[in-house]
Amino acid sequence: MNKDFISIHDISRYEFFELLDVARKVKAEPEAFRKALKDKILAMIFEKPSLRTRMTFEVGMIELGGHASYLSPAEIQIGKRETVEDVGRNLERWVDGIMIRTFAHDNVVRLARTAAIPVINALSDLLHPCQAMADFFTLQEHKGDLGRLRLAWVGDGNNVCHSLMFAAAKAGASMSAATPPGHEPDPEIVRLAREDGRETGFHLELGTDPGAAARGADAIYSDVWASMGQESEREERLRTFAPYQVNDALMAEAKPEAVFMHCLPAHRGEEVAASVMDGPRSVVFDQAENRLHVQKAILLALMGKRKRHG
Repeated sequence: MNKDFISIHDISRYEFFELLDVARKVKAEPEAFRKALKDKILAMIFEKPSLRTRMTFEVGMIELGGHASYLSPAEIQIGKRETVEDVGRNLERWVDGIMIRTFAHDNVVRLARTAAIPVINALSDLLHPCQAMADFFTLQEHKGDLGRLRLAWVGDGNNVCHSLMFAAAKAGASMSAATPPGHEPDPEIVRLAREDGRETGFHLELGTDPGAAARGADAIYSDVWASMGQESEREERLRTFAPYQVNDALMAEAKPEAVFMHCLPAHRGEEVAASVMDGPRSVVFDQAENRLHVQKAILLALMGKRKRHG
């Protein structure tokens, strides 16, 4: 793999499936990896709060024999109190890897370009690659052959949607996305995903009709309608996205054995009905658990053989 994990677009199809394979081994035999990152240190930069990201990376490093150091928004103020580049140049002298959860995707790119140690994109406003890797690991567990999969996205064409497109392209899966007018996925991400999937069998459909997107799907995926940083738009978004709720009627459009997916946190009664979120077809907590195993695989790939700079 490259030095960093910024986007699924950046890794090869072989590396994509290799990460899934390592995640499977880590999940099945965690004791075999207990000292794999012995004494390695991961710096965790957070501009956005998180339950799953912090816990899974911190627990992951501990279970691999290493350590994780949490840097809160108040402590670091990346790009404000100190430049992104200076943060990277400092951290590379003390730790073995950096995980960043930020707003501006450019912060991730600049940090990776400057720091001599691996940088992991744990979320930006453009992409959420760790989540999408965990999602496809979950789909592989529940559905088997990813190349036969049809994934439906219903809601905002956001960072999770973007990374799922890249993952589907690497996997050779089919994906349909239904978004309200004006909330489509980024055209450049769509172009790159289609380019990635040119030889894998990837098929992507974009539209505005949730029923059409869900029809015949193996999985239906939703996310919150107003993400962090969009609080001022919340009331308008609630009105705009109301027809895009994943409820029992929409699930009925999918295959009888289709699963419901969500990256969490979820708002029952908004993007998903409680009957779906808490129903037997929901795999949302499998996704949350699998963040741990997939991120361990990413940490092993990036930090397993690297020596600290400086």
